[in-house]
Amino acid sequence: MTKKDLHDRRFYRAEQEAAFAKQQAPSTPQTEDPAYTLAFQDTDFLLREELRPVRFQLELLKPEMLLDEAGIGSTLVMYGSARIPEPDKADALIDAATDEASLKTAKRIKEKAKYYDEARSLARLASDCGMSENGKRDFVVCSGGGPSIMEAANRGAQDVGKESIGLNIVLPHEQAPNEYVTPSLSFQFHYFALRKMHFLLRARAVAVFPGGFGTFDEFFELLTLVQTGKMEPLPIILFGKDFWNRVIDFEALAEEGTISRKDLDLFQFAETADEAWSIIQRFYDLDCG
Repeated sequence: MTKKDLHDRRFYRAEQEAAFAKQQAPSTPQTEDPAYTLAFQDTDFLLREELRPVRFQLELLKPEMLLDEAGIGSTLVMYGSARIPEPDKADALIDAATDEASLKTAKRIKEKAKYYDEARSLARLASDCGMSENGKRDFVVCSGGGPSIMEAANRGAQDVGKESIGLNIVLPHEQAPNEYVTPSLSFQFHYFALRKMHFLLRARAVAVFPGGFGTFDEFFELLTLVQTGKMEPLPIILFGKDFWNRVIDFEALAEEGTISRKDLDLFQFAETADEAWSIIQRFYDLDCG
C-alpha cells in the first residue's frame, strides 16, 4: 500500500480536470451546449461584459507571474515614438514627402532619428550592467514592444546577448511586436491602464524619448505618481531638451502655479546614452558600466 503524505494535494489541478472533461464527456445535446463548457475554458463566457473585472485581474496576473518566474527583479523602461526611424531610413521619409508641409515634418523626424541610436546604446549599457541579486536580474530593458524607439531599446539588449521585455497593446490597426523582443517576455495587453501599471511595477529608471500622445500619456502618469507620493522617486530622463521644451512649457506650468517649482526636479534632460546612464549610476551608486 502506497504511503500517503499529509501534504499531498487532495484536489486535482485545473489542467487535470480539463483533461478529464475532454476525455469523459459523451457527445449528447447537453454536453455539446456551451453551458456545459468549463467556465475557465469558455472563451465566449470570459468575453462577456460582466466578466471585465476578471479580465482585468488576468491581465494583471499573467505578466506579473511570468516576469517573476523569469527572474526579472527590476527594469529600465524606455518610452518613445513609434514614428522615429533609425537614421539609415530617415531619408526615405524626405523622399516620400509630397508637399511643403510633409517635407517640413519629414525633416523634423530625420532630426530626431539620432535618438534611435541613443536608445539602442542606452539599452546596451543597462543590459551589460546585468546586476543580479538573490537570483533576480536588474535593469532589464522594457519597451512598448513596437517599432522605432521601442525597437531600438529591445535591439540594444539583443546586441549584447541579453533578454528584454516588450509590452504590446492590441490596436484597431496592425501592431506586432518588433523582432528583438525576447519571445518569452513578449506580452500583449487589451487594457492601456494595466499595461502602464506593468511598465512601472519593476521600473527603477525611465528614459523618455520624443514621442506623441502615447508617450505623453505614459510620461505624465509617471510624473503624477511620483509628484503625489504614490511612487518613490526614480531617475526620469528626457532625451532631447529642445524637443521637450518646445512641445511642453514646463516653466510656464510653474509660473502659473499649477505645479510647484520643485516639481521641475522630478526629471532631468539628456542628449546621449552615456549622459543618461551616468544619471542612473549616480542615483544608485552603481559601479558597473
